[in-house]
Amino acid sequence: MGDPFLNYFALFILVFVVVVLFYGIIAIHDIPHIIAKSRNHPHQDAIHAAGWVSLFTLHALWPILWIWAMAYRPERGWGFGAAPAGEPATRLAEELEQLRQRVAALESKSAREGSAPSQSSSGTGGG
Repeated sequence: MGDPFLNYFALFILVFVVVVLFYGIIAIHDIPHIIAKSRNHPHQDAIHAAGWVSLFTLHALWPILWIWAMAYRPERGWGFGAAPAGEPATRLAEELEQLRQRVAALESKSAREGSAPSQSSSGTGGG
């Protein structure tokens, strides 16, 4: 019939390809969860569960999960205008406090100059 070695070699190659494809599909479905984990995403568990659901629906949800995982970054949050949590928020608070102090200093300076006789108005009247 044929060489038995070639038959067993072909069977080994077939089984190897099936195992690699099976493992590859399992590994690919988990990429959005790995991204979410590395970005400290607040919805890591939901992305992981949806990844398993997507595995059983032939990865129909997978592109949406990828976008969902990529949309969040720790340094800027979701990026929809909300202030990011953590260090940048404290920097913004410090900057806001400095601006308030400058405004208060300018207001007090303006109030002092307003109560004292104005030197610029006592001169030649323009007009």
